[in-house]
Amino acid sequence: MTFGLRKSGRVNFERGVEVFIMGIDGTWRRNCLMFDVSQTGARLHVEDSIEGLDLKEFFLLLSSTGLAYRRCRLIRVMGEQIGIEFLAPSKSNKKKPSK
Repeated sequence: MTFGLRKSGRVNFERGVEVFIMGIDGTWRRNCLMFDVSQTGARLHVEDSIEGLDLKEFFLLLSSTGLAYRRCRLIRVMGEQIGIEFLAPSKSNKKKPSK
């Protein structure tokens, strides 16, 4: 499977942008380089092993403090690079307008 089959346009970063992935429960975190990103997903180079990590759902942290993040899931693995898909916010998390 290649990274060329994409649903939306991508922005490429020649040298990569430093980001992190982190487990939903916060028990693990990995340093990564983001090489491209779109509205629907991204391609990352993971610096440490991802073996044994639960990548069904995790956070992509775009800042070291975690203030900018996206909820994601793993789409594909090709060596040290992974393809991820951004998950839409749950409808149950949205606040209902007050009456």
